[in-house]
Amino acid sequence: MAVKKKITNASLKQLTVAERRINDTEVSGFHALKFESGKVVYYLYYRINGKQANYKIGPASDLTPAQARDLAREKLGEVAKGQDVQENRKEKKRQTEIKKSLRLGIFLEKEYLPFLISRNPKTAQRLYKQMVSTFADYLDTSIPDISAFMMQKWVAKRKEDGRASATIAASFNALKGALSRAVEWGFIESHDLKKVKIPKEDNTRIRYLSVDEEKALLQAITDRNELIRTKRDSANNHRQVRGRDEMMDLKSVRFVDHIEPIILLAMHSGLRKGELFSLEWSDINLERRYLTVKGTNAKSKKSRVIPLNETALNLLEGWRSQNPDKRYVFTNGYDDLPITDIKKAWLNLLADAEIKNFRFHDLRHHFASKLVMAGVDLNTVRELLGHSDLKMTLRYAHLAPEHKAAAVGLIG
Repeated sequence: MAVKKKITNASLKQLTVAERRINDTEVSGFHALKFESGKVVYYLYYRINGKQANYKIGPASDLTPAQARDLAREKLGEVAKGQDVQENRKEKKRQTEIKKSLRLGIFLEKEYLPFLISRNPKTAQRLYKQMVSTFADYLDTSIPDISAFMMQKWVAKRKEDGRASATIAASFNALKGALSRAVEWGFIESHDLKKVKIPKEDNTRIRYLSVDEEKALLQAITDRNELIRTKRDSANNHRQVRGRDEMMDLKSVRFVDHIEPIILLAMHSGLRKGELFSLEWSDINLERRYLTVKGTNAKSKKSRVIPLNETALNLLEGWRSQNPDKRYVFTNGYDDLPITDIKKAWLNLLADAEIKNFRFHDLRHHFASKLVMAGVDLNTVRELLGHSDLKMTLRYAHLAPEHKAAAVGLIG
């Protein structure tokens, strides 16, 4: 049997399970219920659209009577404005559940990409595609579930795959930035990605291919090309039998795809991966045998000119003849946008060539090391690599003495 009195700490203590409810004398509809367990909960009766509803304010263990009464007044004020506070709560709960289940891929596409476009339309699609490619394994993960522990394992795997710390950091920071926006926009309360540690790069590490390794890599590329040509022939035979249009005969072209020219150009130019991927045909002068790395694409932000040796010139002439109307030298094959990754093909080639502990970036070291061992002075090597500081180039200095000694030995 309900009692009517002001709800206070004292009246709540006196309330029995048999009485069950106290109706407050100060705020209409405000009441407290006592359950058999002894738990007391505050509620608010209200009417909207001719119907009565009962809104749960909260347990007495969390709220004093005065606090609960103030909340009751606040909710009655919302009701007076025509709001159904119970439905508002349900809607907020639904929205919370939606946000909790929001997957990374959907968030990046529907929320973050439009933001990137608003910031810089020219780079938005490239940044978005890089994130989708880099974090492909996590696109179906709910964004609240993306944790520091999860990302620390991702960092370890990237290092194991031979990715440079700077590359890992750039990709990770892009994701961290996206999740920080998710916090700002109310999709998640917080994230703990600040706890993720990315190991610093050992800049003294120099890894280049031995003569046998270089031969093995080139043979692996040749074998890959032949396998792709064989598969294309088989597919065209299949199409021919069924009266379907055949795909281009790969035996009629030098390169089956962009993998071989990218790797060979890296070996013979020392270009960084990002410089290769952003390279445009307008940056290359085949007649005068040089290419230009624009400052906007260079790590040092300074332009540099790289002469093309016979191998580089020959491959670029062949690749240009296969791609006469493209803006970028290496495109994704679907449109005239630059490629963003060759990880799968690169790792497969290393496995086929049985080459261990070698990153794509090490092709740059391979280029520089061969120059130094051929007797090229370090300052020239510095200019070709685009090092802003000679200290970076001095890492290769140890390769010079023995070859100089060997050269002198020829006349001894």
